Amino acid sequence: MKDLFDRLQTLEDRYEELGELLSDPEVISDTQRFTKLSKEMADLRETVEKYNEYKKVNQTISDDEEMLGEKLDDEMAAMVKDELTIAKNKREKLEDEIKILLLPKDPNDDKNIIMEIRGAAGGDEASLFAADLFNMYAKYAEKQNWTIEVLDKNVTEVGGFKEIALLINGQSVYSKLKYESGAHRVQRVPVTESAGRVHTSTATVVVMPEEEDVEIELDPKDIRVDVYRSSGAGGQHINKTSSAVRMTHLPTGIVVAMQDQRSQQQNREKAMKILKARVYDYYSSKEQHEYDQNRKSAVGTGDRSERIRTYNYPQNRVTDHRIGLTLNKLDRIMNGELEDVIDALVLYDQTKALENLQNE
Repeated sequence: MKDLFDRLQTLEDRYEELGELLSDPEVISDTQRFTKLSKEMADLRETVEKYNEYKKVNQTISDDEEMLGEKLDDEMAAMVKDELTIAKNKREKLEDEIKILLLPKDPNDDKNIIMEIRGAAGGDEASLFAADLFNMYAKYAEKQNWTIEVLDKNVTEVGGFKEIALLINGQSVYSKLKYESGAHRVQRVPVTESAGRVHTSTATVVVMPEEEDVEIELDPKDIRVDVYRSSGAGGQHINKTSSAVRMTHLPTGIVVAMQDQRSQQQNREKAMKILKARVYDYYSSKEQHEYDQNRKSAVGTGDRSERIRTYNYPQNRVTDHRIGLTLNKLDRIMNGELEDVIDALVLYDQTKALENLQNE
C-alpha cells in the first residue's frame, strides 16, 4: 500500500502545481498549453478528491482508536466503536475505488468514434438487424447527449443496411462503446417468414477511435484516389459529375468508397476520415493481437469475427457471451437502454485489469 500512497501523493502534488500554472498569465495566454493543462487537471480531479476523502477517513479511524484507548463510559465507547466500524468500511470502499482510478487508462477513451455496422450472414434479415442495431446505438447516443453523423450508408431493398458508417461525437464515447466490436447474433422470426420459424442472422460492428491529423499522418504517396460517377438516386447532377471517390491505402490494401455526398470534395473529406480510422484500427489491432498472445484481454476489442452477443426475440433475452451476462429485457435494450450491459463490461474489464496488476 505504501507504493499506492506515494503515487497518490505525487498526483496530489501535480494537481496543486497545475492549479498554480493555470492561474499564470503566461499559461493563460497560450491557448494550446492552457487547454492541455486544464484537461490534465480535470483527469486528476476525481482521484485527488478520493485521496483527500481517504485521508480524512484515516484520520477519523486514528482518532477513534486513540479514544478507545482512554477511559470512556459504556455509551460513549459504543458510539466510538460504531463510528470506527463505519469509517473502516468506508476506507475499504475508497481503497477499491482509488485502485480503479489508478488503472492505466486507454489513451483512446476520451475520443469520438467511427462505427461501422454491416449485415452479415442471413441476407435481408441480417440487413434489417443491422438497421435495428443502428437505431439501438442512436437511441443510446441520444440518452448520453452525444451527436451522430452518418458518413456513408448502403440501404437494401427491404429497408435495412448492407452497411452504414457513422461518426459519434461526445464525452468519453470510445470508453463506453469500445466493447461493441464483434459479431452480434439475432434469433427471431423474420417478417418474410410465413411459417413462423425462428431464424438466426448476424451483423458485425466495428468501433474505431476517430483519429485527428496530428495523431496519424498518411503519406499521400501511399494513397491511390479514383473518382467516378455516383450510382443510385440523384437525378441529373449525378450524371454530369464524377463526385464519387474511392481511396485505397496501398500498404494495407484498405479501400474506402464514398458517394453519399453531393460534391467530390465532401466525399473526399469523409472518405479520408474513415480511411484514417481504419488504418489506425488495422495497426492497433495487430498490436492488440500480439499483446493478447502474452496475456488474454479480459473482454477483447480486437477480434471482429468473435460472436459477442445474442439477441433472442422470442424470449426477450440478451446474452453477452464474453462475460456470461444474461438480461431478460431485450425490448428495453433495443430501445437504447444499454447501461446495464456496458457497465457490466466495464466492471469486468476493470476487475481483470486489477487482478493482472496485482499478479505482476
